[in-house]
Amino acid sequence: MPEQEKPYRVYKGGRAKGKVPLQRPPATRRTDSGAGTAPGKGGQRRLGRRITIALAVVLLLGVVWLVASYLSVSGGVSDANDRVPAAVTSELKGQNGLLSSTPTTILVLGTDGGTQPGRSDARRSDSVMLVRTDPGKHRLAFLSIPRDLRVEIPGQGAAKINAAFQLGGPALALRTVKDLTGLDVNHVAFVDFDRFRELIDSVGGVDIDVPRRILANAFDCPYSRERCRSWEGWRFAKGRQHMNGKRALVYARIRENRLDPSETDLDRARRQQQVIQATADKVTSVGTALKLPFRAGSIVKPLATDLSAGQIMQLGWAYFRANTKNALHCRLGGEPGSADGESVIFGSEDNVATIAMFTGRSAPLAPPKGLPYAPGCVVGDRRL
Repeated sequence: MPEQEKPYRVYKGGRAKGKVPLQRPPATRRTDSGAGTAPGKGGQRRLGRRITIALAVVLLLGVVWLVASYLSVSGGVSDANDRVPAAVTSELKGQNGLLSSTPTTILVLGTDGGTQPGRSDARRSDSVMLVRTDPGKHRLAFLSIPRDLRVEIPGQGAAKINAAFQLGGPALALRTVKDLTGLDVNHVAFVDFDRFRELIDSVGGVDIDVPRRILANAFDCPYSRERCRSWEGWRFAKGRQHMNGKRALVYARIRENRLDPSETDLDRARRQQQVIQATADKVTSVGTALKLPFRAGSIVKPLATDLSAGQIMQLGWAYFRANTKNALHCRLGGEPGSADGESVIFGSEDNVATIAMFTGRSAPLAPPKGLPYAPGCVVGDRRL
């Protein structure tokens, strides 16, 4: 091989003098202007913009939902307001604050009549109940007034309280409740039970905890006339169960449980409280709230109320924030007897103390055991 041609190459290497660097300088990247920028800052800015845009979209959707819900509610509420007589609104006690922050007392009157056979001429109030919200304490209370309670009806004399509606309509019923309890009533809601099941169906039914097995008397038979002759009546198993509007309404109307002869009309009032609370729970649930722009009209359709659309939404918010599992369930009561040829309940002096419990002025006390018609209050789902 010639000396000038070698089969390999010789490279000279080395390093700069000085200490070995322990850290490398931060890498830079070129931008369009040629300046170097630290890595990640551009990505953080883009992420921040995306979060801002996402929050703006959520806020916009929230505003759209709120406006759509209000318009949907107001459309049905306008008709519901028109169904309240002027004589009723003149009896109501006005409020200065919002329902979402101010204690509010509402008279709920359930009327039984209309489309069901045998009830078209009754025009009686089948359920008389006061509902009180106290948003500052997240408190919810129910007070049932037995329909057979004998009271003084203004201008009519002594009679069952459910006769007040029959004698003078909702205005007289309202005055009678105010005189009996000594409480101011801020708002009213009159519910046609025959249409109340439409409300329950519109929210997908309700969940109710039945405390004991029930075999009811044979009313509102759903079968043919021939089959109804041998039909025993409505049955309900013990435990929590889902009910559609028709079955929930039947549950609220049961007057006799042949499996428990100790039940009274006060147990029926407690079942009505269950149905109303379960319906309110469902109406104020997140699932229903999301569908409010589409279903609000059907929800208020069975009602006659003085509440405006804004007040209904405030009330729903107060109810949503309340501790419904620890709601207070109260009832007035007394001693059973008869007057004017019919069975009645003569009011007890303990009703005054029960009203104080209902308004939060005293601690709740359950009705004494062994006195099925006695007044009192319980917290939660305990049996009254």
